[in-house]
Amino acid sequence: MKIAPQQRIYVCFFLFAVSLGALLSRMPDLQVALGVNKSELGLTLIGAAIGALISLTFSSPLIARLGARTTAFITVLGTSALLSLVPWIGAAPVVFCVLFIEGLLAGALEINLNVEIDRIEAQLGRGVMNRAHGFWSLGFFVTALVSSVVRQAGISMELHLAATFVTVLVIGIWAISGMRNAPARIALHEGKAPLVALPTWGLMPLCVIGIAAFLVEGAGIDWSAIYMRDVFSVEPFIGGLGLTLFTFCMALARLFVDPLVDRFGARAVTTMLLVLSAIGVCAVSGAPHPYVALAGFALMGAGCSAVYPLAVSAAAQRTDRAAYLNVAALGQMSFVVFFLAPPLLGFIAEHAGIRTSYLVCLPLIIYALFSAKALATRRAAGGGSAATARSVNG
Repeated sequence: MKIAPQQRIYVCFFLFAVSLGALLSRMPDLQVALGVNKSELGLTLIGAAIGALISLTFSSPLIARLGARTTAFITVLGTSALLSLVPWIGAAPVVFCVLFIEGLLAGALEINLNVEIDRIEAQLGRGVMNRAHGFWSLGFFVTALVSSVVRQAGISMELHLAATFVTVLVIGIWAISGMRNAPARIALHEGKAPLVALPTWGLMPLCVIGIAAFLVEGAGIDWSAIYMRDVFSVEPFIGGLGLTLFTFCMALARLFVDPLVDRFGARAVTTMLLVLSAIGVCAVSGAPHPYVALAGFALMGAGCSAVYPLAVSAAAQRTDRAAYLNVAALGQMSFVVFFLAPPLLGFIAEHAGIRTSYLVCLPLIIYALFSAKALATRRAAGGGSAATARSVNG
C-alpha cells in the first residue's frame, strides 16, 4: 500500500501520542502504584522534561546525520517501549530514570517530525503542519477513549501499556520503513550552523506562544483525570471524559484549521484560539458541576490546538539560520513545558488545591496574546515566499 510522505509523518505523530497518552490516562493508577502524592508524582514525571531539554539542545546535528527514517524508527518505537515499562516499575526514582531516557528520544522525535513536515509543506505549496499535529491530538483522543473503557473494565496498567506497545510496533514498522528525507528548504542564512540549538531574541515571541499552548495542553492532558476524581468523585469512565473531550476538540480543530489559516492568517487564528483557552481554563477552575468542567476541558483542547503548530511553522520559515535549529530551539522553550506542567501543577494542586493550579495558565495566555504579532497575517503560497519570511522575521 502506497502512502504519501506527509501521511507517514501523520502516523508517527499519532503513534507517539497513543503511547504517551496511554500512560498519562493511567496517572491515577500510577500514583497509587507508586504510593506518592500529587507533588511527588509530578517530580517523578519531570525526568521526561529533563531528557527532552537535553535532546532538544544537542541532538539536531545527530538527527541531520541519521536522516528522517532512522531517527523515526529509534524515537517512535523507542519511546513506546520505554513508556510500556513504567507500570512494571514499583519505585518512583527508577520511573524517573526511564522517563529521562524517554524524554531524550521524545525531544529528537519532535525535531525530526516537525522539520520533515515543514519541508513537505513547502513541496506541496499548502499547509499541512496543523493537520500533522492533529494526528498527535487524534492519537491522544483515541487512547483517552480506549483508556476510559479499559479502566472501567478493570484491566491492569501493565496489560494496557503492553498491548499499546505491540500495536505501535506493528503499525510503526509499516509506516516508517517507506519514509524518505524530504528536500530541505533553500537556506538563506550564512555561516556554519552551531552544534547547540539555542533560542534567539527574534525567536522569543514564538517561544512564548508555544509555552502558553503547551502549558494548557499539559494541564488538560496530565491532570484532567485526577481533577475529575478529586473534585467531583466521579466514576472512572466519567473521569476519563475530561481527557477524551480535551483531545477530541484539539484533534478536530487541528485537522480542519489549515484552510482558516490560509484565509485569515496565523495571527488572527492564534488570537482566537488563545481566547478560547482562557475561557476554558476559567470554566475548569470555577466549575460548580462535572459537566461544566467537561465543557471547560473541551474549550481548552480547542483553544490550544493549532497554536504550537503555527509557531513551529513560523520558526521553520525564519531565514536567520537552519530550520532544524529554530525548530529545536522553539521546542526547548515550549515542548519541555508539556513535561514541566505535571510537577508545577502538582505542586500547586498539593498546596493550594487542584482548581487553583489551572489558573497558572492565565498569565501566560495573556502574554502570548501580546506576542501573536510575531505571526504572519497571511500564509504565502508555497509556504516559503519572501513575504512570509519578512513577516515571521519582522
